[in-house]
Amino acid sequence: MHKLKKKKIENLCIVQARMGSSRLPGKIIFKLDKKKTVIQFLIERLLKSKYINKVIVATTTNKEDKFLKKHLKRYKCEVFYGPAENVLKRYYLASQKYKAVNIIRITADCPFVDPSLIDKIIKFHNVQKSDYTSNTLQTTFPNGQDIEIFKFDILKDAYKNAKTSYEKEHVTPFIKNNNLILKKNFKSTINLSSFRMTLDYYDDFVVIKKLYDILKKRKFFYLKNIIQLMKQKKITFHFKNIIKSKKLKKPYGIKLWENAKKIIPGGNMLLSKRPEIFLPDRWPTYYKKAKGCQIWDISGRKFTDMSLMGVGTNILGYSNKRIDDAVVNSLRNGNLSSLNNYEEVKLSEILLKINPWADMVRLARTGGEANAISIRIARANSKNDKIAFCGYHGWHDWYLSANLNDKKNLDFHLLRDLPLKGIPKNLKNTIFPFMYNDIHGLEKIIKTQNIGIIKMEVQRDIEPRNNFLKKVRKLANKNKIILIFDECTSGFRQCFGGLHSFYGVNPDIATYGKALGNGYAITAIVGKKKIMNEAQNTFISSTFWTERIGPTAAIETLNIMKEIKSWDIITKKGKEIKRCWQEISDKYELNMKIFGLDSIAKFLFQGNKSQYYKTFVTQEFLKKKFLASNCIFLSTEHSDALIEKYIGEFDKIAEKIALIKYHKKDIKNFLDAKKAHETLKRLN
Repeated sequence: MHKLKKKKIENLCIVQARMGSSRLPGKIIFKLDKKKTVIQFLIERLLKSKYINKVIVATTTNKEDKFLKKHLKRYKCEVFYGPAENVLKRYYLASQKYKAVNIIRITADCPFVDPSLIDKIIKFHNVQKSDYTSNTLQTTFPNGQDIEIFKFDILKDAYKNAKTSYEKEHVTPFIKNNNLILKKNFKSTINLSSFRMTLDYYDDFVVIKKLYDILKKRKFFYLKNIIQLMKQKKITFHFKNIIKSKKLKKPYGIKLWENAKKIIPGGNMLLSKRPEIFLPDRWPTYYKKAKGCQIWDISGRKFTDMSLMGVGTNILGYSNKRIDDAVVNSLRNGNLSSLNNYEEVKLSEILLKINPWADMVRLARTGGEANAISIRIARANSKNDKIAFCGYHGWHDWYLSANLNDKKNLDFHLLRDLPLKGIPKNLKNTIFPFMYNDIHGLEKIIKTQNIGIIKMEVQRDIEPRNNFLKKVRKLANKNKIILIFDECTSGFRQCFGGLHSFYGVNPDIATYGKALGNGYAITAIVGKKKIMNEAQNTFISSTFWTERIGPTAAIETLNIMKEIKSWDIITKKGKEIKRCWQEISDKYELNMKIFGLDSIAKFLFQGNKSQYYKTFVTQEFLKKKFLASNCIFLSTEHSDALIEKYIGEFDKIAEKIALIKYHKKDIKNFLDAKKAHETLKRLN
């Protein structure tokens, strides 16, 4: 006898359920009354749908979920067991087993989902001949009425091609990001998105239980009945217990910082590392050890660095063994002597191969030094002191003198209202700012000010538009102006060398820093011979520019970068993080602005409370032992698993922010510390 071919199921409803909820474990079997649990109540409602042909529960193979089969036996609801973390695979295998044509995805934390609404969306899905239909692409229904419908072929494609854990855990992100399929959003005629009837926290259950107790007297109740009751009885979500402030003890590092401010002007040597910029009176401040992308503070607490990574210096991670070994070996032979180190010649040769347009190199140890040296050399060659600049170029007099003309000149390039004490007044009218991508503004300055030098960052937060860099190069050529590109931050992050080579525009001088030595102090000025030779006609010299640690570290750093193509690795990681940020922003309607080089990914919350939300993000991440803010300097040591964990935590924090906004609460009330200082606001 031939086996009967299994009949296809037109509309299979799969309820995603598990006992191990991180926020509220066991919530799906919380009892609404003596006889009925949350998930039983949900199954009852789903079985009233006219168009759903079969309802199954897809749960995990974990021990705590095994009992669900017996728990749901009376409802003739089959239970499918699949992978715990790969929910996409769980859905695919279940759909394959039951030969589903369309899959209706419901999560067990939506006990009030309306079967009549499901039927409307199924009908809409069929009429529109859609591949994927949902009422969540644009939120107009309450949180807790989330319904997704998709064809089996679309699910199969997602299962075969989804790569990240995020896509596999959340089932439909890959589908929603697929531009080749037809997606439709089912909208409510009235915006009901302000209502909440989902089950994530215990306070949710209090509301759901209260609604159930009143409405269970009806034979059946619909979404409109729930909304009406919530309005009449003013039954709302109890928000007060969701985000509890956890007062932290003041660690030793904070006490040390308080003492440091008494004996060191400003407390430390670099503004970017002041804890007030991140989380006042909470940020760890001092480190004992750093390895990979982990930092141990002075008290021995271990953190994962998803923020500055040494202020952009450590593309290859902290304490890279090959680089450290090269440095240690050179130290055994002496770091400094009365003779020159030969490593500076080897490094210069490597840099000229990377920059074939250049002929000569000078080395220094800091970005501020490199930029000041480049200006000195350029002024010596051009015999013209006037500079048009864009971006941030250090702390030296030539740069800060821009504020002598107007104290707000540097506001859009680094810090607002920079004080001018100590800056010679006779530098006034020598340096003039222009905005990035504003070629007409630069043209005007050149016409009116007899400019001899253009100094600019190739790119920081926004990309060049309308061939901006090529137009700057053309302007410089036409007016015989020396063009200097500051690549101290952008160098080696998107390509092997300066970002200018990525855009195909060569300067007359380029400065490199930060990542060049992977945490060791080394910077370089490379340029054309006719200009660089002017260094002989002006005094530029320093004893510690001749030590060998910096050049040794830089040589090994460049060797490793070239071998592994580090710029490709960090760019790919940054793109994935930015994509996940955008998805989370859309999911919770946070209107985040996402920008910056892919390898220096950044985001901002829009609006006048932006800095408070940024502080809240840092605060919540710190509780999970992440050093994080609104900017990540990516390194090759940031593994995919680590990024996935970070994104998972970010999603939870974003949900808290969405709840705070939804309930019109003041974010200030959820901060354990003062608002982070607003500094280093760069708009170019």
